[in-house]
Amino acid sequence: MSKYYNPQKSASYCFDPKSTQPFRLSRSKIDLFLECQRCFYIDRRMGIGRPPGYPFSLNSAVDALLKKEFDGHRAAQTAHPFMKSYGLDAIPFAHEKMDEWRDSLRRGITYVHPATNFNVTGGVDDVWVNPAGELIIVDYKATAKAGEVSLDAEWQNGYKRQMEVYQWLFRKNGFKVSPTGYFVYVNGKLDAEAFDGKLEFSVKLIPYEGDTPWVEPTLIKIKECLMSDEIPEANEECDYCRYRFAVKRVELKSANFPAATRRESVTESEKSAPKKITKPKTVGLF
Repeated sequence: MSKYYNPQKSASYCFDPKSTQPFRLSRSKIDLFLECQRCFYIDRRMGIGRPPGYPFSLNSAVDALLKKEFDGHRAAQTAHPFMKSYGLDAIPFAHEKMDEWRDSLRRGITYVHPATNFNVTGGVDDVWVNPAGELIIVDYKATAKAGEVSLDAEWQNGYKRQMEVYQWLFRKNGFKVSPTGYFVYVNGKLDAEAFDGKLEFSVKLIPYEGDTPWVEPTLIKIKECLMSDEIPEANEECDYCRYRFAVKRVELKSANFPAATRRESVTESEKSAPKKITKPKTVGLF
C-alpha cells in the first residue's frame, strides 16, 4: 500500500445516519459533492476517498512566503505596498484565531449548521479589513502561464465557490464581511531569457464579488444524499467514475469469471455507468 494513500478510512471518518454528533464537512468536500455525488458518497458515507494528487511544492512555497510577508504588516497594522498600488484601503486583519482559521486540515473557521448538523469548515489564506470594519476574504493562487491571469475559465468556478464558502462561514461567525473578496494571483514568468537559479513572478490582485445563497440549499442536498442508503449515480463528466466503470467492464469480461456470472455482472455494471448529472443550481455559477 502506498504510504501516501490509505483507501479505506476509519469508521469515525464516515457519516453515520444514526449519530447525533455534528459531522465535519470541509469546504473541499462540498465542492466534491458538486463535482460528483457518487464520489462524494463513496468517500464520506463509505470511507473510500479518491487517490490524492501530488502536492505542488512551489505553490506551497509561494503560499508560505505570502503569508509571512502579509503577517509582518499584520503585526505592524500597516497596509502592504501591494494594497496601496491597487488603491485598496485595507490592512491585514489582526485576530487571535488567525492561525486557527488557516489550519484547514485540523481546525479552520467552523460553523455548525443547525438544519443539517454539519460542522462546516474552511481554511482561509488571509483576511484583511477595511475602514468600515468589513472583513475581506483573501485567497492566494499560484501558476505559471503565458499572458494575464484571470478567473474566466470554467474550472475556476471552484475558486469562486471556495471564496463564497469562506465568506458564508465568517458571516455565520458573526463578522461583518465585504461582498468583495480578492485573489492574490502569482504568475511565474515564462519569458525570462534564462533561469539563473531563480524564478520571477508577477502578482495581480483580482477582485471577486461573492454570491452565497447557494451554500445552505447545497448543504440540505448533501444531507439528503448522505442519509440515503442508495449510492448516487455517477456524473458522466467524472473521470474517476469513468475509469472505475471501464476497469470494471474489462475485469468482468475476463476469462477468470464464469460466463453466466460475466453476463449478469456486465449488465449490472452498465446500470451504474456514469450518466449526465445536472449539478445543483447555485446562484451566479451554473
